[in-house]
Amino acid sequence: MTDRFNTAAGWLLFAGIVGLGLSSVSSRYFAAHAPEDGGYPIEGVAEEGEGGEEVLDIGALLANADAAMGEAAATSRCGTCHTFNSGGADGQGPNLFGIMGTTIGQHAPGFAYSDALASHGGSWTYEAMFDWLESPRSFAPGTKMSFAGLSSPEDRANIILYMYQNGGGPALPEPLPEEATEEGDTAIEAAEADAGGQADTPEADMTAPGADQTNPVGE
Repeated sequence: MTDRFNTAAGWLLFAGIVGLGLSSVSSRYFAAHAPEDGGYPIEGVAEEGEGGEEVLDIGALLANADAAMGEAAATSRCGTCHTFNSGGADGQGPNLFGIMGTTIGQHAPGFAYSDALASHGGSWTYEAMFDWLESPRSFAPGTKMSFAGLSSPEDRANIILYMYQNGGGPALPEPLPEEATEEGDTAIEAAEADAGGQADTPEADMTAPGADQTNPVGE
């Protein structure tokens, strides 16, 4: 019995050593061969802002959002506590019709907002609503809201677009402008096109300084 126990214990110890070694080797391998760009890009999410954090392009997210999906999500995820119709009754949470653009914690007169939300300040901008739906507890620590939040920017955009189309609000934000690329080359190509390839001709050399050589197209 003792010999069998010692043999089994030895093999078990050997297997543990092998497993630990393989784990160490594999972790070093994958760390050295990690892809430069991981995952799939999400439309409306910029790569990095200052401090290395992702920056949401809320305008782009809302431009590509689906209000019908937002209504379904709002009804299924929020409908147990909130109503969204005009004049709807307050439940465990306030009625949310026309909330966009209103003062935070004061949208529904008579509703008992938590001190954390009532004293938050500011208004329900699209940026504020995105942050609130992502994590109510982070947006207003101490809130009575028990909802954990939505990690998906697309889900939040769908719900916010539904609330905007259902109850109105401020104008939707515009998508962030794309960064200009190859500006120098474009300017050179445009200048060559305007010159019409006559830079080496005597007539071009005799052009009076300040003469109007701009392209009239589009004026």
